[in-house]
Amino acid sequence: MTQAIPTASFDVPASREIGRLRSDTPGPTLIAVAAIHGNERAGIEAARRVLRTLARREGLIRGELVAFAGNLAAARVNQRYIARDLNRAWAEEHVDEVMRKAPADRDAEDKEQLELLSAVEEAKARARGTVHLIDMHTTSASGIPFVLFGDTLRQRRFVCELPLTIVMGLEEQVDGVLSAFFTRRGCVTCAVEGGQHTDPTSVDNLEAALLLAAESAGIFGSGLLAETAAAHALLERRRGHLPRVMEVISRHAITPEDKFEMVPGFANLDRAHADQLLARDRNGPIRAPRAGMVILPLYQGQGSDGFFWGREVSSARLRASEAIRHLELDKFLHLLPGVERDPTHPSRFFVHTRVARLYPLDVFHMFGYRRIREGDEVLTVERQPG
Repeated sequence: MTQAIPTASFDVPASREIGRLRSDTPGPTLIAVAAIHGNERAGIEAARRVLRTLARREGLIRGELVAFAGNLAAARVNQRYIARDLNRAWAEEHVDEVMRKAPADRDAEDKEQLELLSAVEEAKARARGTVHLIDMHTTSASGIPFVLFGDTLRQRRFVCELPLTIVMGLEEQVDGVLSAFFTRRGCVTCAVEGGQHTDPTSVDNLEAALLLAAESAGIFGSGLLAETAAAHALLERRRGHLPRVMEVISRHAITPEDKFEMVPGFANLDRAHADQLLARDRNGPIRAPRAGMVILPLYQGQGSDGFFWGREVSSARLRASEAIRHLELDKFLHLLPGVERDPTHPSRFFVHTRVARLYPLDVFHMFGYRRIREGDEVLTVERQPG
């Protein structure tokens, strides 16, 4: 018999666990995280709705679906964070540092992080199959929902079941995000941006995305739930005429001293033409370098990402990169002049930029390698497992 333990109201939950469904039938685990930014609470209600839907279909469920609140302290005061951004804190070195701190020295996000880490690891320990994780967000700008993921083939397969615009490459621009941390720990992960923080349709979007993620993970069989057809249709409508896949090229990082101000009117995914005014800061206007896509423009007080700049990715390029990976052609990358494999880390290369200046980063992207560090003369690229 399936046990359903959802929390009924839209209030911030009293405890870390929002709810859980665990079937007697072994199968995959799907971990949903909501409100890792405390002002992004739509995912909490979305998780409760999906738990209620699946509880009514208990005979069709296998494995486990469990949902956690990410930053309870910040959610209770409806702020992105208290002391620091909890979704920029998941570098291994930082997690180790937090664990070594004396309890009295830990800030609000340290405590949240350790509790969330413990909850996710306990869910992983209970797992009787592949572990998936979906991190649910909303944005300060209006716009459509979309999905982000680290570009591994099994994560591609997971997210491609969601009829959303896929944004690749964000993990290359932002350090310490939750989904990348758990990818390194063997989970199949993605993050979904559901829409604007206070827009009630954002709950609908995240509910649809989580339900389809549960189907993609194998929590229930494909086509067994009537609700999935409606969820698919809803997300297709939301995407409209935007590209199916786009890629982040760069990040416009900001500090409070920059006095950054985004030009009003951009959606969370929006086209921009060459030289279009995007924002202003203390140094003057910030314009589009060429025609492309504005991704996640900042319209709130807290945050260090002014916006991301991206472009459309063709389906032909995606097919080519998948073929290259299946053929394992990356084993020859070290033969290129200026490219050296890290002897201590087989999925990492050092690219000596003076010698290898003819190889744009796109070459390594095709093989699934992303920039993790860049010095004056050496670029370090790495591929995530899977």
